[in-house]
Amino acid sequence: MSFSHSLVSRSLFPLRLLIFLIFLVSFGKSQKETLQVKVGVVLNTNVTLVDLSLRAINMSLSEFYKTNKDFKTRIVLHIRDSKQTVVGAAASALYLIKKKEVAAILGPGNSMQAPFIINLGNQSQVPIISFSATSPILDSLRSPYFIRAAHDDSAQVQSISAILKSFRWREAVPIYVDNEFGEGSRLFTIAKKIGMMDKGYVWIVTNGIADLMNLMGESTVEAMQGVLGVKTYFSRSKELAYLQTLWGKRFGGEELNHFGCWAYDAATALAMSVEKISEVNMTFNKTKKTMSRDDDETDLDDLATSLSGPKLLEALSTVSFKGVSGRFKLKQGKLEATTFEIINIEESGERTVGFWKSDGGLVKRLNASQSSSDLRPIIWPGDTIGVPKGWDHPISPKKLRIAVPKKDGFNQFVKVTNDANTNVPATSGFCIEVFNTVINQMPYDVPFDYVPFETPDGKSDGNYDEMVYRVFLGEYDGAVGDITILANRSAYVDFALPYSESGIVFVVPVKDEREKGEWVFLKPLTKELWLLTAFSFLYIGMMVWIFEYHADEDFRTHKMSDKISNVFYFSFSTLFFAHRKPSESFFTRALVVVWCFVLLILTQSYTATLTSMLTVQELRPTVRHMDDLKKSGVNVGYQSGSFTFERLKLMGYEESRLKAYDSPQEMRELFLNKSSDGGIDAAFDEVPYVKIFMAKYCSEYSIIEPTFKADGFGFAFPLGSPLVPDISRQILNITEGETMKRLEDKWFYGDRHCLDSTTTDTPIQLDHHSFRALFLMVFVVSVILLLLMWGIKRYKERRVEEIELVARDEVNEEGNVVDGDEADDNEHHVVDVDTALLRHKKLTSTSIPTRRATPLLRLKSA
Repeated sequence: MSFSHSLVSRSLFPLRLLIFLIFLVSFGKSQKETLQVKVGVVLNTNVTLVDLSLRAINMSLSEFYKTNKDFKTRIVLHIRDSKQTVVGAAASALYLIKKKEVAAILGPGNSMQAPFIINLGNQSQVPIISFSATSPILDSLRSPYFIRAAHDDSAQVQSISAILKSFRWREAVPIYVDNEFGEGSRLFTIAKKIGMMDKGYVWIVTNGIADLMNLMGESTVEAMQGVLGVKTYFSRSKELAYLQTLWGKRFGGEELNHFGCWAYDAATALAMSVEKISEVNMTFNKTKKTMSRDDDETDLDDLATSLSGPKLLEALSTVSFKGVSGRFKLKQGKLEATTFEIINIEESGERTVGFWKSDGGLVKRLNASQSSSDLRPIIWPGDTIGVPKGWDHPISPKKLRIAVPKKDGFNQFVKVTNDANTNVPATSGFCIEVFNTVINQMPYDVPFDYVPFETPDGKSDGNYDEMVYRVFLGEYDGAVGDITILANRSAYVDFALPYSESGIVFVVPVKDEREKGEWVFLKPLTKELWLLTAFSFLYIGMMVWIFEYHADEDFRTHKMSDKISNVFYFSFSTLFFAHRKPSESFFTRALVVVWCFVLLILTQSYTATLTSMLTVQELRPTVRHMDDLKKSGVNVGYQSGSFTFERLKLMGYEESRLKAYDSPQEMRELFLNKSSDGGIDAAFDEVPYVKIFMAKYCSEYSIIEPTFKADGFGFAFPLGSPLVPDISRQILNITEGETMKRLEDKWFYGDRHCLDSTTTDTPIQLDHHSFRALFLMVFVVSVILLLLMWGIKRYKERRVEEIELVARDEVNEEGNVVDGDEADDNEHHVVDVDTALLRHKKLTSTSIPTRRATPLLRLKSA
């Protein structure tokens, strides 16, 4: 039995050997058909962050080829250590290109090592694929062979800008550390020691720190409490969930970061692209010069070019798939960021407070349909929930010294008083309240104290030019008050935008010029309207003549002089509605009704205008123009300490004719005295001061032309002060809203229209244009009545002619049957017929028949 079994085994041995040999041949053939593609890796080994990325690359290739076993290509990695130096990275890349002839390079690990490697790739046409070099400066190299399989750091600018805008912060101070990742983390420990992590401060970190919070120590995270961070966000997908599960099984508690995800997708994209060009020659183009090199040449002189590089670059540019970091699709050689996560670092760790989306801005939740322009509640530095203003100015506890002028008048603008008990100066006024409002709306705290510009005995220490110059010398940190912005002052200080009305004007008394004189009753109507009214009376008279002439038989028997006097007396009497004799003509009565309506409106308007001229006071300036002041030689007033004094001298006014005043009351007294008694007949001052004066005496004074330009009041600060632009922005905010109007009403008595009140040089008169429609109506009605009268008259005349013709026919018929014996009687009958015709003609010419006519005559037989 055993022998037979041994015999059978020996007989089957050659068959088994043959099958085994066939399997080995087949396996070897399949191995020969798989193309090995060499890919270089240049990273800083022995670094935690890089070590995680290498693991992700290896895992990506392993999972990719496990899923795609039938692919013709396989990537073989050649890893080189850059030794954390720029030279080491460059030498490693050069070695991989020249010695290993790699088809592509994954790396380098940071942006500092990238420029030289990118240039090598561009020269040798070897694609350089980086998943961690995020500096936007690399784009300036403009190398088509540089692939950034990561987000550009500049993509965070819009999200940070949205945060600043959300909290109305206007400025941010950028702080960066120019070294490797992780060493910037000591910054917050130092900031906490010097008090810059207390209440009132705001810190925003980019994803360079926010993405690596898990790599930082507990002490560093504790020092960062209250910090906002912009963090790279990957959507929750099944690809990412699978990788995290697999990662946890293989590497335990080590967390996969965003660089590892980008490295994983970069390796997958490279593997897919290599497979697409599997038929392309993967070697380098070596020339004779490359094979043999002279002693004076360098490794860069004989650098060969990859034959597969252009095709591989094209494949990488078009590859698209759903990776663990989202949709992998290159746009202009890099991944495009669409979403960032906004985190707030607290004692318990980081907490998501919102998101930024490229198509929606800031949102609290990703599924929000539109931007909410705010975030979830935030715990700020100093463990406070109140939104900080951003930063303090100045950082030192020293307060700004703001000079305010000491004035004796016009205290509505600035008033300085000393407390009787504490002797501490107190300031008030329009300018002071505007400045306080501006400072309260600043995006940061500005501590300051008002310092009166006065001598030890409480008097003014000089004019405004001297106060501005003290700011230039550094004795004060600024000046607030009714300080006019002038060119010579702006050479020493910087002014914020003006907050008051601008302009310099002349103020003069007004006089009462109510209409007087014996011909004042003619003033309400213009000359054209008087002539048109007179012509209308004549026209109405002629029309009445025509209508009465055809209607009244007695009127035709009057003398011509009586006819004219009666007609025009009738037409003029309608002016006073005193016409008593009834008219014989229907057309005259109709015309008079319309004419009386026109006269009613005309007389009432005349009466109202005349009353206004005689009773309403018309105030006109005693001087119409500045040139009249120079010619008259009167005195002109100006405010003490104001620049208007020099301006008047430049305009040609003699200094002896210029009188100073300190307050509106003194200005009023000078006006009352006039030039003949040492007073003034005009004052030259800025619009805001004139506003104060006119608010009390607007009915007695007026402004004359021209208005001279001035830039208004402004706050003065040292040259180059950072406060100027921010204060200017806040001034715009209050001047464009209701705040400035409220302050002006409070300090200027609320009278804003007095300054604009003016009087006309000529009284208001009624002209013919105002009554054109009325006179046209009279003319049209009169023409219609005239045409109607002529039509009726013509109709009556035709009726009479017809009746006469019928009457004659009847008479002729009767005459034919009369015999000779009746001749005497016929003569009598003819006479009766003629008499009857004449009577009928008269009757029908003066009246309209209302019923059928009766026989005109009846012939009697003998």
